[in-house]
Amino acid sequence: MTLNNKEILEKANAAITKGDNAGFLSFCTDDTEWTFIGERTLRGKEAVRQYMSAAYREPPKFEVENLLAEGEFVIATGQITMKDDNGKPVDYSYCDIWRFRDGKMAELKAFVIKSE
Repeated sequence: MTLNNKEILEKANAAITKGDNAGFLSFCTDDTEWTFIGERTLRGKEAVRQYMSAAYREPPKFEVENLLAEGEFVIATGQITMKDDNGKPVDYSYCDIWRFRDGKMAELKAFVIKSE
């Protein structure tokens, strides 16, 4: 069975919520590039793996509000809760724009804003 891009992102996000970072990364291209707008850009699976191991000490909690797919792009908006360095939960609103290539996530542009 071949999954569409929206289904691939849903499966990848399900892996993250279970703490399965390697499972998530299996849905990414080796040269995946993640840009956190206004913050930094990660290039390649290893850079993303390092980021995930630091940022996701505990699996984040997602609430996807919208998931829109068109061609090679999937846009997800919603809320995410992650723990800060002190272990305190912090809520963020996000808009992720994913570009797919050959059935894998090749690029992310993430707009993430701390909720007040």
